[in-house]
Amino acid sequence: MKFSLVFVLLFVVYRVGADLPAAAKKRCEEYTSIFENDTIELQYAYCEDIHDGRGYTSGRAGFCTGTGDAVVVVRKYTAKKKDNPLAKFLPELEKLAKSGSGDTKNLKGYVEAWKEAAKDSVFRQVQDEVSDEMYYRPAMDHAKTYGVKLALAECALYDCIIQHGDGDDGDSINAILKKTGHVSGDEKAWLTKFLKNRRADLMDPENPETRDEWRQSVDRVDAMVTILNAGNTDMHGPIHVKTPNHDATIP
Repeated sequence: MKFSLVFVLLFVVYRVGADLPAAAKKRCEEYTSIFENDTIELQYAYCEDIHDGRGYTSGRAGFCTGTGDAVVVVRKYTAKKKDNPLAKFLPELEKLAKSGSGDTKNLKGYVEAWKEAAKDSVFRQVQDEVSDEMYYRPAMDHAKTYGVKLALAECALYDCIIQHGDGDDGDSINAILKKTGHVSGDEKAWLTKFLKNRRADLMDPENPETRDEWRQSVDRVDAMVTILNAGNTDMHGPIHVKTPNHDATIP
């Protein structure tokens, strides 16, 4: 009887709590990595300007110099290791983050410095920590607030917040959630609506600087719809992701 009670309590915590099981979280991060970097392997050394108005997009979660998350990574890394290749860029990164500018003209050598820093396990760990703090945990908080319990739906929130951010602009996850509303009854129907709203935003974002890039990324939503239609709401592996732009299998 004691074991049964513990089991019931654990089950309730899992269903009510907003946290992906470890295996599902790993698959979710690999899913996002496919669309960020075209591989299931997290790309800590990735860094380039994809011309979406956000400056340099870098690392495992696409930390951007123009949106305020890249500076958090570099700031935290510098606090742990003062002598590092990226420390000299902090003043400019702080300025860009404050103004929300995607300007890169004063970041000469930044790409090379990021790639060099990525050889350091401390820097990779910092990226993991910032990704959890700025994206995973807020996504799970949204899941709890909106009554989201399915692993695939929680992953949808995580993938969305990585691309759209957690701000108050019209393209943010908050705007998409506001249009979608809370889960009421059939969570699969809710997820279908959420993905439809996100896809609509990608096709016609409020920010004109992201339009061309985002319209080309609708397949990251379409692929999730395919997983949903296949009934894999627990995100069991393997998951084959095939779109016009990507072809990968998540174990």
